[in-house]
Amino acid sequence: MTKRRSRVTAALFALIVVLGTSTSYARIDGTPVAARKGVERFYAQTLSWGRCQPYATDAKSKNLFEREGIQCARLQVPLDYEKPDIGTITVGLLRRPATEQGRRVGSLVLNPGGPGGSGMAHVANMQPNNPVSKRFDVVGFDPRGVGASQPRVQCLTDAERDAQRLRPKGETANAVETENRFFVEKCAERSGIDLLRNVGTRDVVRDVDVLRAALGEKKLSYLGYSYGTRIGTLYAEMFPRNVRAMVLDGAVDVDGDKVAASARQAQGFEESFQRFATWCAQRDCPIGTDTAAAETKFRQMIEPLKKTPVQVGDRKLSHSDANTAIIQAMYTDRLWETALKGLQELRQNKGTTLLQLADQYLGRAADGTYSRIQDAFVAIRCVDEPPVKDRATLESNRRRLLEILGNDTVPGDETALGPCAFWPAPHTSEPHPPNVTGLPQVLVISTTGDPATPYQSGVDLAAALGARLLTYNGNQHTAFLAGIGCVDGVGTNYLVDLRLPEVDSVC
Repeated sequence: MTKRRSRVTAALFALIVVLGTSTSYARIDGTPVAARKGVERFYAQTLSWGRCQPYATDAKSKNLFEREGIQCARLQVPLDYEKPDIGTITVGLLRRPATEQGRRVGSLVLNPGGPGGSGMAHVANMQPNNPVSKRFDVVGFDPRGVGASQPRVQCLTDAERDAQRLRPKGETANAVETENRFFVEKCAERSGIDLLRNVGTRDVVRDVDVLRAALGEKKLSYLGYSYGTRIGTLYAEMFPRNVRAMVLDGAVDVDGDKVAASARQAQGFEESFQRFATWCAQRDCPIGTDTAAAETKFRQMIEPLKKTPVQVGDRKLSHSDANTAIIQAMYTDRLWETALKGLQELRQNKGTTLLQLADQYLGRAADGTYSRIQDAFVAIRCVDEPPVKDRATLESNRRRLLEILGNDTVPGDETALGPCAFWPAPHTSEPHPPNVTGLPQVLVISTTGDPATPYQSGVDLAAALGARLLTYNGNQHTAFLAGIGCVDGVGTNYLVDLRLPEVDSVC
C-alpha cells in the first residue's frame, strides 16, 4: 500500500519539477567530433588568458572575478557542430593555476551542475588551498548560452522575474499554460531560435572535448557535480578513450524514467525536511516538536502568504518564495540554522531571511539582477528531452506519481503543458541508460542524505559505468571538496595518482 504523504510535499514537489535538477541521460551521435570536417580549427586554437573582470555579467560574478590568482579566456566553438561554418559562439573559461606548478598534473575541468550553473563563478569561489588546486589548474567553464559565454540565453527580465515570483500559482491548466507560453515567447524573442536549438548537453559535451584539446591535454580530467555528472557521463559515452580521470558527485537519475526520477527527488526532499524537522524540534521551532505534524504546521504557516505576502522593505515574501527558501535549505544541513531563523521571523510576520534564501536559490543578487540560471535551466532541458505535448500523457504521468507519492501530493495544475510543449526548437536527445565501452574506471560519489540527487542514483550510475562508488553518510547535496577529509582524500588520490580504493568505500 502506498504511503500517504502530507500536502506540504506537494508544494515542495511542484517547485522541484519546475526548478530542480531532475533530468535523465540522452543518446547522442557517437561519431568523434574531431573526425568531422570543418572543426579542426577549433581543436587547434590557442587560448589567450587575462583578467577576469571583463567577463562579469552580474553583481555576484563582478565581485568574484576581482579575486587574485584567477585568469579568464574565451573558447571559440561552432554554434552548430553539424554546420560548423555558419557561425561561432564563445564559451567563457576561468582558470585557477596549480599552486605547486613544479608538481602540476594538468588541467581539471569542472562543472558545478544546474543545468545553467556557472563553472567560472564556482572555481573563482573555491578556496585556493583545496586539495586538488595544489596539483591541477582547475578550469571552470560557463556552458554555451550561460553566464559569460556569448551569446547567452535570456528569457525574462529582472522585473518580469520579480513579478512572476509574486503571482499566485495558476489554479487552472489554462492559466499555467498562458504563463508558460509567455515565457517561451520571450526566450525566442530575446535569445534567438538558432541559440535555443543548440544549447543542449549534446553540444556542451562536444565543447568540452574542444576545451580539452585547447588546454593541451591528451586526455580529460573532469569533476562534475549534480547535472555535471550528466555532462561527464555523456562525454564518457562519446569520447571514452579521451578520459584520464572523472569524479562524478551527486548523480542525476540514469534510467531515463522522468516520472520515477521526479518522484525519487520529491521523496528525497521530503526525507530531508523530516530530518530538518527532527533537528528543529530540539530548538525554539516554529513548526513544533511533533515531527510527524511538522509538514502540516509548515503548510499552515505559509498558507496566508497566498493572499497576503509579507512586506520586506520594498519587496514582498510570497508563498512561492517561502517554499523555495525551504527547498534551498534542504540542500545542506549547514543552512538549517538559517532556515530556522527564517521560520522564527515568519512567526513574527517578517520575511527577510526566507526571502534571502529564495533569492539564493533563484540567482537574484542584492541589486535586483538575476543570474539567468532559471532561463538556461529550461532552455537546456527543453532540447535535452522529448517534450510532452498532450494532456493525456500528462494525466498518465500524474497518475503514476499518485501511485508513488500518495493521492494528495500532486497538484491538479500539474496537468498543464509545460514550457517545453511550446518550445520553438526541436529536442536533440533521447533518454536512455548510459552505454559506455572502453572507459577507464572512474569515481562516483553519492551522499545518503542528498535530497536533490538521491543516493540510489549514484549507486545506479556507478553500476552503469563500472565505476568505484564512494558513499558519504551526510545531509547535503554533493560532498567532494566540501572540507570532508575522508571524501576529499579518496577523490584527490584518484585524480592525482589514479589510485582508487580496491572496493566501494564509505565515509
